[in-house]
Formats: sequence, C-alpha cells, structure tokens
Amino acid sequence: MNITILENALKMLGSKLESDQFLRIGVTEGGCAGLTYSAEISREMKPGEQVVHTVGAIRIVATEEAAGYLEGLVIDYADDLINGGLQFTNANTKKTCGCGKSFSLSGFPVISGGSCTTK
Repeated sequence: MNITILENALKMLGSKLESDQFLRIGVTEGGCAGLTYSAEISREMKPGEQVVHTVGAIRIVATEEAAGYLEGLVIDYADDLINGGLQFTNANTKKTCGCGKSFSLSGFPVISGGSCTTK
C-alpha cells in the first residue's frame, strides 16, 4: 500500500501513540465531494480490519473496503488554530471541495448506505 506519512505527522503520531496503539483510518460518505477520511487512535482492532501500512512503530489500520481509498494517501499534520490536526490528501483525487475535507476518486467503489459498491 502506497501511503506517505510526512515528517510533521510522523512526529505527532510518534509522540501520541503508545506501543499498543495504532491509527485507524476510515472513509465515509460526507462533504460536498462525496467522501471524507476519518481517523482515530485505538488499541483494539474491529472485525474486518487489518494493518495496511507500517512506518517504524506507527501502524495504520483500515477495513478492506476503506483500504481501496488509501492508495496514494499522504498524511500530514498541522497545529494551526483553524484546520489543525491530521490532514489527508490523495494523488488519485478526482474532485475535492473548497475546504479540502471531502473528495471523490475516479474508478473507485462508491459508498452507498454505509457499504462500498462497485460503480
């Protein structure tokens, strides 16, 4: 899986994640462009999840369905007052909204009613 974690995100995740924790990344319907990334730190994997990327001690976990949307993902971090936190960009993005929080990808499954379907 081709995921890039930039230096600021590596530093932040390295300082926040305990040895038994990982970063869960999900993809959900939302925003003007159709899809949004979500992220949370967790200790317990949910059914259907797997480790999709590892950099040093940092592990990224996603469901098989969400993993298809993570190819080409770049994760950065900013501590700005507005729009601070983890920031996600993807080279495969077909369309984004003005705020940069939602996206759509060409040739990827469509999330409909909470489930991925091939279009």
